[in-house]
Amino acid sequence: MPRILVADNDVAQLDLRCRMLEAGGYTVLAAFCPSEALRHLARADLILMDLRFPNSEGVDDADVGMALIREIRESGCHLPLIVLSGWPADLEGQPEEQMVSRVMVKPVSFERLLQAVGELVT
Repeated sequence: MPRILVADNDVAQLDLRCRMLEAGGYTVLAAFCPSEALRHLARADLILMDLRFPNSEGVDDADVGMALIREIRESGCHLPLIVLSGWPADLEGQPEEQMVSRVMVKPVSFERLLQAVGELVT
């Protein structure tokens, strides 16, 4: 069974995404912060992540998510990567946009999420 790494600093959203994917038959690795996501990376088959994570001042910042994308790719990881964001314009035109498999705008339905994951892990 494919293992999906879900990274989101919003506990409610993280829990919701994990439950959706588990209901779809996937094994889920949950990460609340970028460093935790990096620790789970070697065990994942696909990455599903939010774009905005708290910066050093505690403010949600897309730069933190983009740094995570870069770090994932610079580590040599070429897993499919889906970015979920309520602010997709944060990624548009940035070099990191070319490093992701798909960008999905929140809110994302259960059906659309499972379809996207299924297309990328098969």
